[in-house]
Amino acid sequence: MPKRMLETAQKELKRGAHGASARARRGAGNACASARVLALSILASALMGVAGWAFLAALDMATTTREAHVWLFALLPIVNVATAWLYRNHGLRAQRGNNLVIDSTITGTPIHVRMAPLTFLCSTATHLAGGSAGREGAAVQMGGTIASNVASLFHVEGHDRRDLMMAGISAAFGAAFGAAFGTPLAGAFFGMEMCFVGKIDYSAALYCLTGSFVGNAVSRALGSHFVFQSIARVPVMDAHTLAIVIAAAVVFGLVARLFTLCIRTVKRLYARLFTNYLAAAATGGIVIAVLFLCLGMAPYAGLSEWMVGAAFRGETTLVDPVAKLGMTALTVGAGLQGGEVTPLFGIGASLGGWIGQVTMGDPSLVAALGMVGVFGAALNVPITTIMLGIDMFGAQAAGYFVIVGFVSYLVAGHAAVYPAQRIVTPKRRGLKGDAALTVEGALERHRRELEELMNE
Repeated sequence: MPKRMLETAQKELKRGAHGASARARRGAGNACASARVLALSILASALMGVAGWAFLAALDMATTTREAHVWLFALLPIVNVATAWLYRNHGLRAQRGNNLVIDSTITGTPIHVRMAPLTFLCSTATHLAGGSAGREGAAVQMGGTIASNVASLFHVEGHDRRDLMMAGISAAFGAAFGAAFGTPLAGAFFGMEMCFVGKIDYSAALYCLTGSFVGNAVSRALGSHFVFQSIARVPVMDAHTLAIVIAAAVVFGLVARLFTLCIRTVKRLYARLFTNYLAAAATGGIVIAVLFLCLGMAPYAGLSEWMVGAAFRGETTLVDPVAKLGMTALTVGAGLQGGEVTPLFGIGASLGGWIGQVTMGDPSLVAALGMVGVFGAALNVPITTIMLGIDMFGAQAAGYFVIVGFVSYLVAGHAAVYPAQRIVTPKRRGLKGDAALTVEGALERHRRELEELMNE
């Protein structure tokens, strides 16, 4: 072999060896970084599991106490004023709630540790006084706070921090919602899906899956219990049943859209009527207290968990979802703390149960579809919706969950409970101009366009 060819071959061998060595070092470095994020995800999720158990226990005690002492409804104005004052003067940016968690996940902005205790205390106070709110939204705020502070403590930045934040969101869903309804698998998808419209961040799949199951396991081990419902009969997917399910899915999407519209309207109304935020908070609390104490709306206070069981038994009417939607919009719109998911479950299940009873003579299937469909459409999480249905009711009705999950998601448009969500893939052709905007930005764009059309 000529000398020049031998030297070239030797150089190629050395280059290949160096390349393989560099790839091996890079792979080892990535593996170490991933293992570190996974370990921190487990830590944050375990902490969230403890916090989730404590939060569920506190809400149970608050609910039991309120149901034994009806006069506690009279505390709603005081609770709302105290909540407004605390968040305005000591909450930093905590008043933005889950929108702050979304922004922190995407931009890397840290969340102050005080958001978690503020959310815990004020949400518990809301339920003690009877505000119509949930628990999962508050839990996500705590999970995001825990994950953010774990990231800051261990100097986690960039994409690793984003993965850790998503794991914290999943842990919160698994610890609070999953422990109450037995849905840790859905919690994994919720963490990957919550921050975006039209995107799932699969790069965080391992951490979100771990986070949801660890948070759920810790919360359950400490004593959290979940409520089980079942679908009495899953019918064959014939033309008649399919037509009912699609029509119901359209209704669920419209109700989700109405839910977010009502909350925004109440917030704007109080902001327009009052220049003093404490006067607005006091008035909002008084309005809700009067409705509960004087107009017989007490059944729709707090979590109103009775609605789900009643829906599956066919014992709900159209009044129930309307009343719960109105009371929740007044509660959240007035500034009282809590979540939206449990009320959405009650609204969707009671509406679906009524539709199922009227159209099919069996409420349970459409109650289950409404339970997950209104939730998924309001939060823009269609894949979580499907997994939630399978988690809660089994795979036999999976085809129906897919139909309802996507139809209700599309019908709801870009309205959402969380205005900070980033629109990655618009839902339909007429909304393509919303790409790369937040939900809040998209709604503002639509408002301007409507004004321009009206002025022409």
